Amino acid sequence: MYETLDIFRTSAAMARHAGARQLVTAQNLANADTPGYRATTLGGFEAAWRDGPGLALRASRPGHLTNAVGATALPAPQLSPATDAAPNGNTVSVEQEMLASVEAQREHARALAIWRHGMTVIRTTLGR
Repeated sequence: MYETLDIFRTSAAMARHAGARQLVTAQNLANADTPGYRATTLGGFEAAWRDGPGLALRASRPGHLTNAVGATALPAPQLSPATDAAPNGNTVSVEQEMLASVEAQREHARALAIWRHGMTVIRTTLGR
């Protein structure tokens, strides 16, 4: 029932996007010492929502990173803005990745707060 309400679909898309951002950050941190590795980034949910067609987020190709229901696709990570490369050609900044991780965690917490609030409204409406 509640899966068809826009607020729940939006909060679920926001949570999936936050998870994808954490994945990109984890991949960057895992390759922090890999010679020649180019760091990638994934923009915030607001930009993906604004630029995408409604609930369908951008994808690098059709069917890329769709969820089990096939409702929305996650945007593709982009190369990070130009940063100074280490002598081995690696562009990962551990400090920037830690900040990106915190930002993704906050985005996920925001999505869960929206979900919880929507459930509270439904429970109140039903008298439970």
